[in-house]
Amino acid sequence: MSDHKPEENHLPNTAILSSVSEPLLRWYKNRARVLPWREEPSAYRVWISEIMLQQTRVAAVIAYFERFLSALPDVASLAAVSDDQLMKLWQGLGYYNRARNLKKAAQIVVNEYHGQIPLEFHELLKLPGIGRYTAAAISSIAGGAPFPAVDGNVLRVVTRLTLCREDILKDRTKRHIEETLRPLYTKGPLSSMLNQAWMELGATVCIPNGAPHCAHCPLARFCLAHDNDCTAEFPIKQAKKKRRREQLTVLLLRRGDKIALRQRSSKGLLAGLYELPHLPGHLRVKEIFSALAARGFSVAEVRALPPAHHVFTHIEWDMTGFQVTLRAKMSNDQQISNHLIWASMEDILHRYSIPAAFQYFLHDL
Repeated sequence: MSDHKPEENHLPNTAILSSVSEPLLRWYKNRARVLPWREEPSAYRVWISEIMLQQTRVAAVIAYFERFLSALPDVASLAAVSDDQLMKLWQGLGYYNRARNLKKAAQIVVNEYHGQIPLEFHELLKLPGIGRYTAAAISSIAGGAPFPAVDGNVLRVVTRLTLCREDILKDRTKRHIEETLRPLYTKGPLSSMLNQAWMELGATVCIPNGAPHCAHCPLARFCLAHDNDCTAEFPIKQAKKKRRREQLTVLLLRRGDKIALRQRSSKGLLAGLYELPHLPGHLRVKEIFSALAARGFSVAEVRALPPAHHVFTHIEWDMTGFQVTLRAKMSNDQQISNHLIWASMEDILHRYSIPAAFQYFLHDL
C-alpha cells in the first residue's frame, strides 16, 4: 500500500468565500456584458469562445468569434475544414496551436462521440487543447455541471479576497483554489452563472493591470487585500524567464503584382503558416544584394521599410524590413530552390495565413 498522502490545502482565510456567491451573482445579473457566446451558450460556442479567449482580450475576440462561427457553424464543419482555411480564420489571434487542437478535437468528437461534444468534465479533458479550466467552463456553462472554472481572473480575485500568497502559476495553487471553491457550486444553471460571474468580475472590476475598481466591486466588503490596502501585491507570480531576442531582416520581394511567401516548417514556432522571406541579422543594402544574387535573384530596387518589433512567449524579434523589386522572372528551378510561393494581394487577403509578425510589412500594400 502506498504511503503517499494527498498534499494539504493551506490556502488562508477561505471562510470568506462562503459569503460571496449571493452578492456576486446579484451583481452579475445586473452588470454582465452582452457577448455573442453568451447569447446561445451551446457546448460548441462556449468551447470556441473559451479557446479564443486564452491569451486574447474579449474586445479582440468578438469579431473573430463571429467570423469563425459563420464559416464553421458546428463541430462537423470544423472537423472537415482544410488547414489553410482554418489558419486563415485564426490569423491575427496568435498561438496557432489552439486552432490546430480545435480541429483535432473536433475530429475526435465526430469519430468517437457521434458528433456530440461531451459535457462530462473528465470526458472533455481527453480532448486535445482542453485543460481543467476549459473543461469546467464547457461542462458548467453549457451543461450546468458543478465545477469551478479557475482561470487567471478567478485566481486574481480569490487571492486578493483571501490574501493568498501562493504562486498562481503553480498547478497546486490552481488545484487548491479549485477545491476550495467547489462547495459553492451546485448542479444546474447557477453553476454556469457563478463561473461567468467570477470571470466577469476579474475582467471588468478586479482587473489585472492597474488599480482594481474596488468602489464598484460587490465583494469589496469581504476583500482582505482591499482592507489592508495591498491589492497591487496580488496575485503572486514567479518571475518569468527573460525572452531570447533575435534580429531579422525581412524581405518584401515583389515581382510584378505578386509578392513572395514561403511556408514555415510543420513544427516549431508559427508552424505551417506563411511568412515573408527573411534573413538572420540586420543586413545593409549591399549585403541584401549579395544574399539575393547568391539565390538567383536579379534586383532592380531596394527600399527600406519601417522597422518592427514582435513579442512571442519566449522570443522577441527585432526586425528591419526592405521592399525589393526584382528585375526578371525566375526559372522554376530557382523558385523551387528558394521554396517560394508568388501570391497576389487577393491571395494574401483571403487564402494564406500570415502571422502578425510579418503583417507589419504588408500594411502599406
